[in-house]
Amino acid sequence: MRRHILHAALAGALSVFVASPLPAAAQTFETAGVKYEPSVQVGGRSLQLNGAGIRYKAIFKVYTAGLYLPAKAATTEAVLAMQGPKKLHIVMLREIDGNELGKLFTRGMQDNAPREEFAKSIPGTIRMGEIFAAKKKLVAGENFGVEWVPGVGAQVLVNGKPMSDPIKEPEFFNGLLRIWLGKSPADSALKESLLGRPPQQRSFSSEN
Repeated sequence: MRRHILHAALAGALSVFVASPLPAAAQTFETAGVKYEPSVQVGGRSLQLNGAGIRYKAIFKVYTAGLYLPAKAATTEAVLAMQGPKKLHIVMLREIDGNELGKLFTRGMQDNAPREEFAKSIPGTIRMGEIFAAKKKLVAGENFGVEWVPGVGAQVLVNGKPMSDPIKEPEFFNGLLRIWLGKSPADSALKESLLGRPPQQRSFSSEN
């Protein structure tokens, strides 16, 4: 009798174990036909996708953006304070003039960064403007990104290719992130998406 009870208990435990689903593997995230991998390697460290979404101008889709961090963060303050490598990756959905894009980024940084921080980021901001001016234009399907590695700096990449030496000032990378995550973001709904939060109802604007 004891043996039957033991076998029954073991069989029940085994059936529960087998029926319990294993944790689902991280899935590739897709938005506007653009796929963002759940993790990437930057500076020898694995980063996870914090959030991704679409940048609109008026009713038009301009680009998608994805933010990769060492750990999840739901506020701008947490993102900026987080130690370790970080990455912002953007894929164009329509053509845009490179010189105009550089100007928009500069204005976005100036509108969102504290004055002293923006002053320290000016050399990097000028360099980024030069990179996009030299590119002349970005067309649908092209991509660019900025990877931050502590002790190395911010590397600007266009279509996966480094475009200059790393920009070393940490104020530059934080200022760049504030374009999308600051108090006056380029797109409020995109800000919520990058922070991994449900986006607010979108209000279309012709700005930026």
